Amino acid sequence: MDYSQKISERMWNLPDKGEAESRREETFMDDIIQKDHIERKLLSRLEGIQTVFDGGAGCGRFSILLAKQGCKVTHFDISQSMLDKARELAEQAGVLDRIDFVKGALEDLSGYADRSFDLVVSFDAPISYTYPNQERVIGELVRIAKKRVMFSVSSRLGTLPYFSNPIQKNSFILDENSEDSWVQWCISNRQNAIDSFRFEKSRVEQLALDGLLGGETEIEEYEQGGAPWCITYTFLPDELESLLQSFGVKNIELAGPGAYARTLPREILVKIMKDPQQREDFLDFCCQYDSNRFVCGMGKDNLFAMGDL
Repeated sequence: MDYSQKISERMWNLPDKGEAESRREETFMDDIIQKDHIERKLLSRLEGIQTVFDGGAGCGRFSILLAKQGCKVTHFDISQSMLDKARELAEQAGVLDRIDFVKGALEDLSGYADRSFDLVVSFDAPISYTYPNQERVIGELVRIAKKRVMFSVSSRLGTLPYFSNPIQKNSFILDENSEDSWVQWCISNRQNAIDSFRFEKSRVEQLALDGLLGGETEIEEYEQGGAPWCITYTFLPDELESLLQSFGVKNIELAGPGAYARTLPREILVKIMKDPQQREDFLDFCCQYDSNRFVCGMGKDNLFAMGDL
């Protein structure tokens, strides 16, 4: 087992991860926008789909959605706390009988035969956490797909602006009175993040060049008993498209969920999100805008791709 699997397993198995991840759409507007974009794409591409593999399925945001549509879903995740929360939510949704819960790492899909599932999905960047195995993992996910794949990975162009904006997450807090510990940390640490900020050109250029977030520091922290954030590989749009093509994926569409929303101030986003009609219209337009290939690299966090086999 290499560090991509070991670090991911320890970090995502922290006791509070399942509960915290299940509430993200109640907490941050960028999560609302990204998940809504993926949901729209999924629901528009389910013709002929009966079986689905959801890799890195977390708390079941999409495996439960797919099960509600009548699909038989394999919910695959490295975290037992995520699996437990997903099972709880699936039972509440009445779809427990349509989901198989499997604990495992994306680095090893050898237990699945070629073309085992009509649709294979992996959302919210678990592929990016498998560095340096990310290309092989994509190949394996495509291998077990029969008709269609949909992935979201960490976006390099979308990540680069963070190096000049240490308070970017504050712009997407839906409710500043939320008891969520991350929300409160973002708020309490805001001024310190501004005061201590220094633009480091060499650091930005290095990410632009190699696409890598993390490395030896995370490995050292892991070895000392800590649970660091996963070492993350960030993709360029053309790179991801070429990689999918090399594995035989056709009719590839790319998108950058959050590209439109990141141009707006928090005050306007909150106003939109609190009005049901404005919210629905806004999310619909975001999906249209963010699906334009000219902005796909500037999604808030993820680069989305889908294609046929």
